[in-house]
Formats: sequence, C-alpha cells, structure tokens
Amino acid sequence: MSGTTDPTRRPHRVWSVADHLDDVLAKIRPLDPIELHLLDAQGCVLVEDVTVPAALPPFDNSSMDGYAVRVADVEGATEEFPATLTVIGDVAAGSGELPAVGPGEAARIMTGAPVPPGAEAVVPVEWTDGGSGGGPADSMAARGASPAGASGEVRVHRPAAARAHIRAAGSDVTAGERALRAGTVLGPPQIALLAAIGRGTVRVRPRPRVVVLSTGSELVQPGETLGPGQIHDSNSFQLTAAARDAGAIAYRVGAVADDPDTLRATLEDQFIRADLLVTSGGVSVGAYDVVKETLTDLSAEEGTVEFRRLAMQPGKPQGFGLLGPDRIPLLALPGNPVSAYVSFELFVRPTIRTLMGLPDVHRATVPAECTEAVTGSPAGRRQFLRGSYDRDAGTVTPVGGAGSHLIGALAQANALIVVPEDTTEVAAGDSVEVLLLG
Repeated sequence: MSGTTDPTRRPHRVWSVADHLDDVLAKIRPLDPIELHLLDAQGCVLVEDVTVPAALPPFDNSSMDGYAVRVADVEGATEEFPATLTVIGDVAAGSGELPAVGPGEAARIMTGAPVPPGAEAVVPVEWTDGGSGGGPADSMAARGASPAGASGEVRVHRPAAARAHIRAAGSDVTAGERALRAGTVLGPPQIALLAAIGRGTVRVRPRPRVVVLSTGSELVQPGETLGPGQIHDSNSFQLTAAARDAGAIAYRVGAVADDPDTLRATLEDQFIRADLLVTSGGVSVGAYDVVKETLTDLSAEEGTVEFRRLAMQPGKPQGFGLLGPDRIPLLALPGNPVSAYVSFELFVRPTIRTLMGLPDVHRATVPAECTEAVTGSPAGRRQFLRGSYDRDAGTVTPVGGAGSHLIGALAQANALIVVPEDTTEVAAGDSVEVLLLG
C-alpha cells in the first residue's frame, strides 16, 4: 500500500446517506454457500428448502406416563368403582418388541414410548392407583426400586376416550413436507428440527468474518492505567459486539497507533481471515488521520478506497473500498464513539446482512411521537439523535445531546431519532421516524 496523499484530489461531492449505502451494497455479494454440521450452522442462512424424509413422530406414542388400555375396559370407571386391569409389562421410550394389549389388560407406558398393539388410549398414572392397591397415585415407582410395577394389577379411576394422550405419527411433520424454507436463519428451534428429521449437515451461507480495529496513538486497552492525553479504547469493543449482534463472527484486533506502516501491516495480516474489514478513526481532515493517509492512492493490485463526506450528523467522514488481491470490503468509520456506532448501524450492519444473504438487511423503522423539542438540527444534513423509544406509548424521548462523543447517553438509548435534511427543528408532539436498535 503506497500511502501517498494529495490533498488537492479530495472529492468535493457530498454524498447522501442513501447514495453512500446504495454504493456500498452494490459492491457486496453474499458469501458462497458451504455444507456445515448443525451446531456450526447456528446463526447461518439456509440456502435450500429442507423437506422431511419421514414422518415426525415416526410412530404413535404416549404423551403421558401412565397405562396403555382399551377404551371399553375403562368405560364408566370411577374412584369408587374402578376398572381393574392386569398389567402385562412395561413399554419404555426406545422399546422395540411391544406387548399386545388384550381385553382386561394394560401395559405400563412412559412418555414418548410407542403405543403397543391393541391399546386405544393412555390413562395418566394420576388417574390410577399406580398398582399399589390404594388411592390415586401421583407418580410411578422407579423401575429399579420396584420392578414388580410392570406386573400385577392396576385400578383405573377414570374413563378415557379413544386416542386420549396419544401423539399420532406425523402429527408434527409429515413425510415430504417442507420443514424449512431457504432464507431461514437457523436458531435453536430450527437446529432441533433438522436434528429430529435426521439431518446431520445443512447447506448454508456462512456467517461473515468481520475484523475490527480502531486507530489512535492515544488509545489504551481497558484495564490499563491511563497516561497523559490517553483514553481507553471503546470503539473496537463496541463495533465487535455490534458485528456479533448483527450475526457475524467478529474478531477484535484492537487499537493501532497513528503510523501508516503499522496500519498497513496490520490490515494485510488480516486479509486471510476477513470477509469484511471495519476500522474506526483516522478518516477526517487532520494531519494524523492515518487510515486516510494509508489507504488513499492505492495501486491497482492493492485495491481502491474512497473517502467521502456525507450529509449526516454524526458521521460525516466515511471511507469505503475493496482491499487486497481478494478485494475484501473495507468500511472506514469516524473515531468518535457515537459517530462510529451510528455509522455501523447505517452502513456496516446492512453490509454484514448482505454477506449473509438475508433478504431484509435494514433495521426496522417506526413513526413515534417525539416527547421533547429538538432544535438546531443542521440544515442539509440528516441527523441521528439517540432516543428512548416506548413501544407501548408509541413515543420517543431524546437521550443526551447531539455531541458525537457522548457515549454515556448512547448506552441509555434503544433507538435513533431521524431528523431529515430539510428539517432544522422538531416540536414536542411531532411525529418522527425512529430507527429501532433492538
């Protein structure tokens, strides 16, 4: 990377938020699909419809611990006049050979066990004496402690309708049915369904690998003592957490000093594991803006990065380009914490979601009544103010001021209030657009 900068060649165009985002996303393509084991596929996007090879459950099974019986044998049963049945054995979950239930007989059955032939219903153990010869039981004795429970007699105190407490084969999903659609994000329930129908692997788009680094010689790792003029590095933690929240596998490199050679070497070291590079700081017009200095005027082999001014507040300076032989996307964000976070939500999060192959890459927006007046919004810029959104009331309240360094207020916000370019003030009670952050 050459790192030479010619200030006279800075573009004068001021980009809108929408134009910058459109330009970024136009150059992003979803990652190629791969086959992954189920747990490795969690959080990934399915690229194929999955059909059910066999019915689930594959056989009629009991939904209760109790006794498998014939309906006629327990008809009219009461606690005063119970039906007395001969217990012919146990049917546990996973049982292979099943006893046939004939007239006047019952099989002790466990939840999930296959219903034996001849049985038409299951009576819960609580509807019986549990084979004790006494009053209603509240549970079965453990098989190891009382092996005789699989024989003898049981008194049933209540009748049961046909197929009572029986889960029918195919009552969950049937063979040939579509279990999951392409485009589904695989969470725990979807992983469970894939496992239940016997799928050990699945074809998905992998979660993007996002490498995050912040720049600034003043930055110190949290937990270390601050020296004169130093601050703790919060951006790399904030952006790494945000990338993970968006669905990525995120790697935090940490803070890089304001030295072009160091930054250049650090970026090149990350090419091997990055689907997306995200930097913060060093993109404005200062003499120590190392990201801009390092990535301006690259050779054709090194890539292309363009630094822009956007009609937004916070987050006016932005950089975007493609680096290295594999043309890895890079989003260079401003260094102020609020600017970095707002920029992430507007530009990086949609990029991550596009790499994942998701159809909807944007945060939800809703109208809300602004409970307080907003004044002094800059004309010609789209302003994003931190806000506390009350979903039940449909209101939003500004949190903190407009300063791009006010990270304390950011931690109290769950939304961004959007003030359009042609609006300089909002009266209390006016309707505003709100970008939801969760």
